[in-house]
Amino acid sequence: MMTPKRTLNIRPEPGGMVPKTAMVMAAGLGKRMRPLTATRPKPLVEVAGKPLIDHVFDRLRASGVERAVVNVHYLADALEAHLQNRVTGIDIAVSDERGQLMETGGGLVQARDLIGDAPFLVVNSDNLWVDGPSDAIKMLAARWDEATMDALLLMVPLARANHHRGLGDFRLAADGRILGRRLPGRLAPFVYTGVQILSPRVIADWPEGPFSTMVFWQRAIAAGRAYGLVHQGLWFDVGTPAAIPLTEAMLADG
Repeated sequence: MMTPKRTLNIRPEPGGMVPKTAMVMAAGLGKRMRPLTATRPKPLVEVAGKPLIDHVFDRLRASGVERAVVNVHYLADALEAHLQNRVTGIDIAVSDERGQLMETGGGLVQARDLIGDAPFLVVNSDNLWVDGPSDAIKMLAARWDEATMDALLLMVPLARANHHRGLGDFRLAADGRILGRRLPGRLAPFVYTGVQILSPRVIADWPEGPFSTMVFWQRAIAAGRAYGLVHQGLWFDVGTPAAIPLTEAMLADG
């Protein structure tokens, strides 16, 4: 069953401006990070002296984001307490998924009214990256074009995806347009970093229940309105306990 499409009054951000609102994905179960996630949600696992989600908020504040919508599910009380007592300098709204984990796409649907009607950032809470010559979020904002894009994903070349064990995610055209996902039996040159700008118009005609953001991406790709931007700095896939000391060693060397 599909939910009828809603008509949105989308307010584009002025060219080059960082979206004021970010959706921070923090509701996952963190299964790959066990046993560290037996007693804490993955966003609160510490890397380089602070919880993963605090690294994300550092990047959001530095780029000028004013407000974050954070979804919660697994050990939600601990995460909400951290947001209330430890996070400053940015307004927080919680999208409560205690009743049912909605996955990434369903999480966007559930938080839709909190997100608002302007283009917004989406950032995975277990993300860890180091900016290159320019702030990565500001680079995304500068590249964003409301007239031609519904989705703009920050990518990193597979060869520079530290500790990532996958085969890549997407293929890009010379102009940055996403050509499609990885072909069976082949490598894809670029890995999605977990950072993107979305237009709220993509949140439409969604399936019932939990589902992946890939549903929205596939529509945008088919319409030629999904693009990628290559990250110029470091990015780390901190998905397992083994990746933590490796990441910390690379950060210490830098």
